Amino acid sequence: MFSGPQIVDTLKSLGITHVVWLPDSTFGAWEAALNDAEGLELIRVCREGEAWSIAAGLHMGGAQPLVIIQCTGLFESGDALRNAIYDYQLPLFALVGYRSFLNQDAIPNDSARVFTEPILQAWQLKYRLIDAPDKLPELVELYEECQRDGSPGVALIAEGRM
Repeated sequence: MFSGPQIVDTLKSLGITHVVWLPDSTFGAWEAALNDAEGLELIRVCREGEAWSIAAGLHMGGAQPLVIIQCTGLFESGDALRNAIYDYQLPLFALVGYRSFLNQDAIPNDSARVFTEPILQAWQLKYRLIDAPDKLPELVELYEECQRDGSPGVALIAEGRM
């Protein structure tokens, strides 16, 4: 949906200093651009739960981190997310890939699609569904809103074939 250079330009315009991620097949296409971006540190993790704790440490050290994971990784990392945003009350922000959202007809029974938004709602996270290329400004708008409010948030990036 977005190219690596588009994402890099967007993240740099927001003042993001670190991207903490475990890429999936969609986000993986951004790796070269993120890795080569000046002023943006790419931190790879082995499990999604690590992403939240690393982002938390970076935030507490004065950085502006961003977590990038897929929705199934969001499910796996719930306890680390809870610690970071509720126990430590950190306004962490993430891009979360919404697996097979754009392939609902081809993959009608993907349970990841069934649980993603209800889980974000259960965690009481502000989120916005970004399901078309022209919605990139909505990601920026939500990030800025969360920063103003000091609250965590998620840009839910629709994945699949367009």
